[in-house]
Amino acid sequence: MPSMNELVHQHTALDDSDLEWLHLLVSEWQLLSDLSFADLVLWVPTRDGTRYVSVAQMRPNTGPTSYQDDMVGHLVPRGRRPMLDAALDEGRIVREGDPEWREEVPVRVESIPVRREGRVLGVIARNTNLLTVRTPSRLELTYLQSASDLAQMIAAGAFPFANQQLDMDALPRVGDGLIRLDAEGIVQYASPNALSAYHRMGLASDLVGHHLGRTTAELAPSRGPVDEALEKVASGWAPREFEIEAPGGVIQFRAIPLKPKGTRIGSLVLLRDVTELRRRERELITKDATIREIHHRVKNNLQTVAALLRLQARRIGSERGRAALEEAVRRVGSIAIVHETLSQNLDERVEFDEIADRVLAMVAEISPGKVTGRRTGRFGILDAEVATPLSMVLTEVLQNALEHGFREGDIGTVEVTAVRGGTTKEARLLVTVQDDGVGLPEGFDPHTGGNLGLHIVRTLVEGELGGTFDMVPAPDGGTRVLLDVPVAMDK
Repeated sequence: MPSMNELVHQHTALDDSDLEWLHLLVSEWQLLSDLSFADLVLWVPTRDGTRYVSVAQMRPNTGPTSYQDDMVGHLVPRGRRPMLDAALDEGRIVREGDPEWREEVPVRVESIPVRREGRVLGVIARNTNLLTVRTPSRLELTYLQSASDLAQMIAAGAFPFANQQLDMDALPRVGDGLIRLDAEGIVQYASPNALSAYHRMGLASDLVGHHLGRTTAELAPSRGPVDEALEKVASGWAPREFEIEAPGGVIQFRAIPLKPKGTRIGSLVLLRDVTELRRRERELITKDATIREIHHRVKNNLQTVAALLRLQARRIGSERGRAALEEAVRRVGSIAIVHETLSQNLDERVEFDEIADRVLAMVAEISPGKVTGRRTGRFGILDAEVATPLSMVLTEVLQNALEHGFREGDIGTVEVTAVRGGTTKEARLLVTVQDDGVGLPEGFDPHTGGNLGLHIVRTLVEGELGGTFDMVPAPDGGTRVLLDVPVAMDK
């Protein structure tokens, strides 16, 4: 299915600012759909004015749909739907006409012009399934009246509210709780969910007939001078989103002023009880902080172990023993680098390029000659269970290249190259470590021979990482190590 951007650019003459207004409208129109109990389809005239193209569609959460099929991308010639023509040409909401019958379902169709800065950009077709129509309740009447007010605001270019970027998925919806206020901020209607939320905040009576701003300010914890601002905001004088944390719970609010004819006649207040959501968020924040603290302490402990090993290496008389302890220090150090990075993150994923550069710098300190290390390509973000063994593998491979590939006084280069790719089903990370040193000994088998370091590399790559390891002569002399491991998709 083509996107709204693609359809608008391909078929219409709207500019980027017009398109941005349509995006703002579409981000808000679930509210209109739910209040109307109706499907919405946004039609925009084509560049030559002979047809309409449907660029967006919304189904209600509060009633049955009128469209089983997706309408986005459909083209209809001008004249086939006279109500679209009238709304576009006359700039008014059109409700005339008898219901349409679609697959034995009666559907009431209305057309709402979408206006921006005095120009009509398109038309919203509002389609209501009449099959389940019954005598409306007070709730349904309030919904429909509010939907009518919002439709008039859209036709006048007063809704959605400009310069207001909202995360609609995180805001209350119609079914979460709705309060209708008059122009003075007095509650005319409160849905059962809205009333339950206020009862949780400590309200002992009904809401209808009370001033919502003052009632809310009284229930909220005392905040000094801010109470006056809260009273105003909760009265719906301006479009605002806010939360109140009372002893009984946390309530999220969204206030929407209603100005169907340019003058504020009242407000809609949507609200949702988010007490449990905020409690879980606090638990996650606490757990995240605990995990980061654990990584920090592990890093400190590893650095302490490394310091003890260094101290022991200085006191040992055997050269082989001292070299073995120094190798252990570097192995512990590579793991400590990963934990240090994890202690600074909010999740168990790390940007491995920084770790690779630090490992490269750490191992380069043991170079017997003037060997330069460099990295090309990008490792990207890796999960902790991949980053920890991979850092050890990289440490061992680099250490092996510097110790066995170069002699005292040699000048050379060790290059680490990372290439990330693969399919959507399986991503791969290909790491190449190449030096221009003396090369491999005659008859050397990297899969069976080598020192403890190579044995560690084989075990980690093939056992923990589920990848492959190979060591071959480089084309221009020296040695090339190839690592191929599966990784998660880099987001």
